[in-house]
Amino acid sequence: MFSIIKAAVGGLTALCRVNGHQQGLLHGHLKVLAAGLKTHDIPPDHSDVVLPDRRKLKFVNKMPNFKKAKKEMKNLKDIQGPATAANAFTKGEFAIVAMGGGYLHWGHIEMIRLTINRKMDPKTTFARWRVNGPYKPVTRKGLGMRMGGGKGAIDQYVTPVRYGRFIVEVGGKVELGEIQRIMTEVAQKLPFKAEVFSRASLAAFQKKHADMEQNNQNPWTFKEITLGNMLGIRKVLSPKDLCHNGRFAGKFHLPWRV
Repeated sequence: MFSIIKAAVGGLTALCRVNGHQQGLLHGHLKVLAAGLKTHDIPPDHSDVVLPDRRKLKFVNKMPNFKKAKKEMKNLKDIQGPATAANAFTKGEFAIVAMGGGYLHWGHIEMIRLTINRKMDPKTTFARWRVNGPYKPVTRKGLGMRMGGGKGAIDQYVTPVRYGRFIVEVGGKVELGEIQRIMTEVAQKLPFKAEVFSRASLAAFQKKHADMEQNNQNPWTFKEITLGNMLGIRKVLSPKDLCHNGRFAGKFHLPWRV
């Protein structure tokens, strides 16, 4: 039936062109729809995924439960270098990974909790924290106070984060395309650079850096220069630079350096 209609319309259009209509009399008033076969990827099998009882992010206290609060020095070493804990997947399939160092305030943690809990579907998705609650004290003096008088009072608590640290891990019977928008929205509001990774994309990212270091053809790498102490470069390098081979500049990661 469809082929008969299509042939009739084609004949009328050709007849109109013969009579002087360049575009055909029915050109702007008739559309012939034709449907073809489409191939779709087979959806992943989530039959072996077990959802936990508590699927939403739990509330995090604004300050730790210390009997007596103690002041600490600034100590920026806790945000420099790569993370040694919480840098691999456990139960989830997707995660927000820190690509630089920084401090998470309680407001950031609450923003993450509210955004993910409100927009994710708890019937098919679960989320879990990979960072601790705020535990490092930050002091501050009142406005207009003179210099001196000792260290100021504790103003708030923060959570130090290093490069490669997982912030939140998400899993369940979902794909990356379903929750990537939510996780990207959260990652863009963090005080440091962060990206959304899946298990496959994180493995490919790590393999890319490993291949770049293995296939490097430049013999004058940072490690070789420091070992030879060329031009007395060790005078201006810190122990952290020697330990990480110059891959970090403070809290910032330098991905191009091998």
